[in-house]
Parts: sequence; C-alpha cells; structure tokens
Amino acid sequence: MDVKTGSLFIALLIILSSCSMGNKNSGDKDTADQKDRANAPYKTFRDLEAIKEDGVLHAITIYNSTSYFLYRGMPMGFEYELLSRLAKDLDLELKITVAADIDDLFDMLNNGKGDLIAYGLTITESRKDLVSFTKSHYVTHQALVQRMPANWRSLPGYKIDKQLISNTLELINDTVWVRENSSYTQRLKNLQEEIGAEIPIEHIEGNITTDEIIRMVVDGEIDRTIADYNIAAVNKTFYPILDIDTRISFSQRIAWAVRQNSPELLKAINNWISREKKSDDYYVIYNKYFKNKKSYRRRIQSDFYSKNSNKISKYDDIIKKYASEIGWDWRFLCSQVYQESRFDPKSKSWAGARGLIQLMPATAKEVGVSNSFNPEQNIRGGVKYLDRIRDRFKTVEDSIQRVKFTLAAFNCGPGHVFDAMRLAEKNGKDPNIWDGNVEEYLLKLTEKEYYLDEVVRHGFVRATEPYNYVRDIFLRYEHYKKFIEPTPAI
Repeated sequence: MDVKTGSLFIALLIILSSCSMGNKNSGDKDTADQKDRANAPYKTFRDLEAIKEDGVLHAITIYNSTSYFLYRGMPMGFEYELLSRLAKDLDLELKITVAADIDDLFDMLNNGKGDLIAYGLTITESRKDLVSFTKSHYVTHQALVQRMPANWRSLPGYKIDKQLISNTLELINDTVWVRENSSYTQRLKNLQEEIGAEIPIEHIEGNITTDEIIRMVVDGEIDRTIADYNIAAVNKTFYPILDIDTRISFSQRIAWAVRQNSPELLKAINNWISREKKSDDYYVIYNKYFKNKKSYRRRIQSDFYSKNSNKISKYDDIIKKYASEIGWDWRFLCSQVYQESRFDPKSKSWAGARGLIQLMPATAKEVGVSNSFNPEQNIRGGVKYLDRIRDRFKTVEDSIQRVKFTLAAFNCGPGHVFDAMRLAEKNGKDPNIWDGNVEEYLLKLTEKEYYLDEVVRHGFVRATEPYNYVRDIFLRYEHYKKFIEPTPAI
C-alpha cells in the first residue's frame, strides 16, 4: 500500500469511527431523554394550543376565606377574581376544581386534573422539581401564629411579651403544628439546621386549611402554627387574641404553578401578570381580600358566607319550597334569582320588572301575584311562569337543554326563542339543541339579514342578554354546587 492510499484508508477509518461515535452518542441521548420523561413529575401533556382548542381553562384551587368562597350568593376570592380575568384575557371559559386536600395540589396538576394551580404557593427549590412557577403575585413572609394570654387586654405590654415566643430560638423544644407537605414544614426544618436544635413538629392533615388551623390556635386546640403573614394578618382582624409579630422567614415570593411541559401556557400567564400588575385593579383586588379588615369581618360573621352555613340567601326556604314544584335543584333557582335581583326583593328594572325574580306587571297579574315585592308571592309566581314557558318547549327532549330554552325565553320572551329555533332549522342546525345551535341563531337576531328573514316573526332582539343570561346562571350554579349541600338536581 503506497503512502497516498494508506492516508486515504486512515482518513476513512476516522470518518467511520466518528459516525459510529455519533450514533452511539445519539443513542445514549435518546435513552437519557426517555429516562428523563419517565422520571418527569407530569403524566400528561396539555399546553396552551390544546387548551385553546378545547376552549376551557381548568384551574385547581383551594376553598378558603381568601382564595375562593361563596358570599351572599356570589363566588368570590383573590384567586377566583384573578382567574376570571385571566380566562377572559385568553378568551377561554373557566372551570374550577377545588382540591379537597392541599397535599394533592401538585399530583392533581401533573396528572391532568387541571392546567394550573391557582393558589398562593411559596416558591421553593424542592417544589421547582415538581412544577414551573409563574411570576410572583406578591411577596410576604412566614409568621408564627400564637395565642396571647387570656387576660391580655388588662396586662401591660412587657408582661404579654414575657408569655409570648418572640424569637425563633425560643421555639427549641416547643411544638409547632403545621401541614406535613407545606412550605411551613420545610421552613421549620431549615430553621432547625440554622439554630442547630430541634423544633418539635406536629403534622396536621392536608384537608385542613390555614384558616382552620389558625382557628384551632384561637380555640386553644393547638398552641401555635405558622402562616403567610398576609393571611395571618387578615385573620387577626377577626381574632384579636392572635399574635403574629414573630417572623419565621425572610421575604418569600407567592405564585401560581403550571406543569413543566406547559411552557406556552406559562409564557401567556406571565405576560398577563405583567400587564395586570400595571393596572390599579390588580391591587384593588389584593387589598379587597388581604387588607380590607372591615369587609373580612363582615364576611366571616355572615350566615351567608359558605364556610359558616349551608345558606345562599335569606330566601332559601322560599326558593326550596317552590323549586320542588318545578323539579329544579333549589340552588339552580337561587342562581336565577341572583341573576335577576341579587336577592333584593325591592329590586325594580328600567323596564318595570319587579321583585326577586323580576316579574313584569302583566306577567305578575297573569300568574296571580298581587304584590311583586312580596318575596313568597314573587317566587311562587315566577316558578309558575317558568313552568308555563317550559311547557311550550315540549319538542326539546333533553331536560338540561329544555331548561336553557326556558331561561332564554324567560329573559327575552318565547317568541324570539322560537324565531331562533326556526332559523337554526332552516340553516341545518338542530332546533331542539340550545348549545352551539339555537343560541348561535339567537345571537344572529341582532343582524338585519337574519331578523328580516321570512321565518322570523318577532324581529330584532338584544340577543347577547339572553345568551349571557343562560350561561351565567349555569356557571353560577356550578359554583353553588361546590359550596352548598345538594338536593335532587334539575
């Protein structure tokens, strides 16, 4: 073999060797990727594109006095209000799942029970292995929540201070009660390392919220716990016996979370948070739930706060009585009454409709109501009128669809709904299905092309009102079902 041939042979060997190494490395990388996927915390994939296609944003949250609750018939909460704004910004319908156990939040997210956790999570390194955090909503710190001495009001300050833990070193050998998988437990473990001594930790079940644990301190069931300062502070407004001045941590960021394989959703939420934080509304919402002491006290004391009772309004008994006559869940009828009057029996519309369920004078007379401002008469007459309307849609076999036709007709009149049914049938849609069929053609009755169609007998209608009326009542009903004990459903 001459020198030239030998050189070519060696070069060929090098090329082949490189290819072999490249294939080997590629195989190793594929194997590593497979292992990474197998070890990833998430078990499902659903990023923004799939969410947009579905049209629904599924959020997981917790039912407590600041995140999500029902008060005087209205769903409320810091997380709820922000979620509503986020869903609107993304042009998505909002569906909320309430986690019964706070310890389940991360598993629920990673197993596809929701698209994001909308709850005040402390950003920690260990949690970053499980989820991707959004930009922070606010910054707070962890505070020791303890009970002041029984006669604290009559004691001088120095004597009160003497009986309280005012330094983290004083926690040595003093038990603190917290949920096992909370950031509070992690902080206590870190604190033990920092001070080089044991702080006994008693774990509380994950289905007990921070609010409820704080109440346990107030009632003397436990001696102390830890909470985010803003949550502790709003509770102290109702329970002045609490001391929350002992700081346990440095400032910490509080955020929501998405799955690690949802980068586009994360980007969209972060962009939205950045825009929201430039608006006054964002801070008004925060102050409403974490700084407005008077509002918090009024809410927590109310019988119509969902944590206190199984009540929606002071008219529940009347609504239950007459809802049974039409075969509806009383909570559903409550949702309609709220939509009409917000439970104000003296309510009167610009068009002259009156009372809890807003009966027009002619309708009231037709159903035997002599005083529309009388709650029982009004509800009785309203249900009687609803029943008459429902009988006009006997061709609609599905019971839920029939309720939707009934509500729309109650709002804008049966004639306009029948017009929309005829239009739907003429254009190849099912005239006996509201969702995506008749509702679409009701909306078209705002357009000249459609309200002048030969099959339309009642002309133009402000169709967005009945369209939203049906949707809002059903959506509120879904909230009511989460908070209020059931009876037979519609």
